Amino acid sequence: MTNLLKNGLAAVCILLLTACSERPAEAQKTAAAQGSAAVRSTAGPAPADMTGLATADFAGGCFWCTEEVFEEIKGVKAVVSGYSGGPEANPTYEQVGRGETGHAESIQLYYDPKVVSYATLVDVFFRAAHDPTTLNRQGPDAGPQYRSVAFYRTPEEKKVIDDAIARVNASKEYGNPIVTQVVPFQKFWPAEEYHQGYYRLHPEVGYVQSVSMPKVEKFRKKFPELLKNPL
Repeated sequence: MTNLLKNGLAAVCILLLTACSERPAEAQKTAAAQGSAAVRSTAGPAPADMTGLATADFAGGCFWCTEEVFEEIKGVKAVVSGYSGGPEANPTYEQVGRGETGHAESIQLYYDPKVVSYATLVDVFFRAAHDPTTLNRQGPDAGPQYRSVAFYRTPEEKKVIDDAIARVNASKEYGNPIVTQVVPFQKFWPAEEYHQGYYRLHPEVGYVQSVSMPKVEKFRKKFPELLKNPL
């Protein structure tokens, strides 16, 4: 094998193995340098007017990926990246990335149930937003901070989640059974501002191109009828 080919393969491996948790400095740098000129996202704080809106929370690996998937769905008014599932108060990205807080990288979304149902959001979560069959891992990101979690607020929501898991497992859509945790929602901590809308603000970042974009494309192809802006 030539040195040129070896160097090329090494570069590809480095790119694919670079985890979301290893990029806080790059995230801050690119956010500061390009945020004002980039395409703006609706991700960020909860809507000021919550009239008629409902809330849902999921964890499925790096929130740069899952945030964008749900942001593209008709009826979803806002998506916030953050941390949930652990006891630590006010966790930071670095702490969560090192697995120190018990939290998973999560998203909290605000949606109009008259436009999109909770069951539809759960379906997207299990079938397109991430791989629910990998334990404590999503692609290059490994550790319990990247575990798959469906948080529920009511017994009705838990039933929707449980039914979706049974349905997807029965369909054999994945080669392995779903390992998603189904737990009651307790607390959500918004992530640092530079993470909000990161996918749209920084499409040039290697992680976004190699890991996030394929997931978003999978969603778009599987659920074209849900897109706010059809392709």
